[in-house]
Amino acid sequence: MERIAIKPRANWQQRVEKIGLTFHTANGVPYWNEAACYRFTRSEIDTLEAATTTLQELYVQAAQHVIDANLFDRLAIPHAFRDLITESWDRDDPSLYGRFDLCFDGSSAPKLLEYNADTPTSLIEASVAQWYWLGDVLPGRDQFNSIHEKLVEAWKFIGAGRPMYFSCIRDEDEDRATVEYLMDTALQAGLSARFIHMEDIGWRKPNFFDLEERAIEDWFKLYPWEWMIHEDFGKYLLLQPVRAIEPPWKMLWSNKGLLPILWELFPDHPNLLPAFDSPAQLGERYAAKPLLSREGANVTLRAGSEQIETGGEYGEEGFIYQALAALPVFDGNHAVIGSWIVGGEAAGIGVREDNTPVTGNLSRFVPHYFE
Repeated sequence: MERIAIKPRANWQQRVEKIGLTFHTANGVPYWNEAACYRFTRSEIDTLEAATTTLQELYVQAAQHVIDANLFDRLAIPHAFRDLITESWDRDDPSLYGRFDLCFDGSSAPKLLEYNADTPTSLIEASVAQWYWLGDVLPGRDQFNSIHEKLVEAWKFIGAGRPMYFSCIRDEDEDRATVEYLMDTALQAGLSARFIHMEDIGWRKPNFFDLEERAIEDWFKLYPWEWMIHEDFGKYLLLQPVRAIEPPWKMLWSNKGLLPILWELFPDHPNLLPAFDSPAQLGERYAAKPLLSREGANVTLRAGSEQIETGGEYGEEGFIYQALAALPVFDGNHAVIGSWIVGGEAAGIGVREDNTPVTGNLSRFVPHYFE
């Protein structure tokens, strides 16, 4: 694994905009960074794929344990929604995708930082943007990336005789672009697709409905479950059995409270970091993470007297404490691997990097290849 400085393509902004990556620059600085790329060996890619498959299996076992042992309190999940989660799990409601964030330096075993299981971002970048970059820049190389093909196949499995509605909130360019991309993959799979903003969804017994008062029964939402269940909207989710992607049981996997439970079930597992409900067992070196935070919000990294904190609006729900992982640093860039699961299978990776050890919403995406 190494970081290589390269020359960006001419008119790269227009090139990525054509494939839907309209949010390529933030505050005048490229978020999509093709002035560099990461090179992996085939063996390293095999290692990442195997670790991703293994972690998916561990999460299945951990979720079942939470349900069997009634550990919902440790995840701060409201009582009213526990049956909804359990019933969704027992039905094996289908899931489309998720993204493991991994610490990997090319030599040690990949370590799980967290699982973005409900509304993962950086999908367009990982699926299509870096694939087209590879074809233009390094056409003789390969890339760990079957995300697009697996999305289409996953939609075929999910299926829907009724229209699949796709939703996100207004005024979020990245979310809208991601939803439109996922709509396209569903259409390629033969599904009927309609878009509606979250704010425009109505409810009148017994259905959710769109602006034309058509029932919404199959629904992809790029909107977190933990937000919905704490809003006035949430109580209606208990009254109508809308089929949601991602399903209610993803509230278990997207919750960082599962990390200590994983460590209890699989202590010293090579792909896990020690994690606990309090920092006592980690001394003065740990990462404190809210159960439900996103994009690096409200994280504290403590290493003795040194401490890094990020702001945000999370934390009231509680924290978990995880052993510090030493992210690999290349030319001053801390790199994190985002390893995708689509349709239950490892599907490819993306690399994000930042000047700090905390990966946030503006951390740069850098394409990769292997040989």
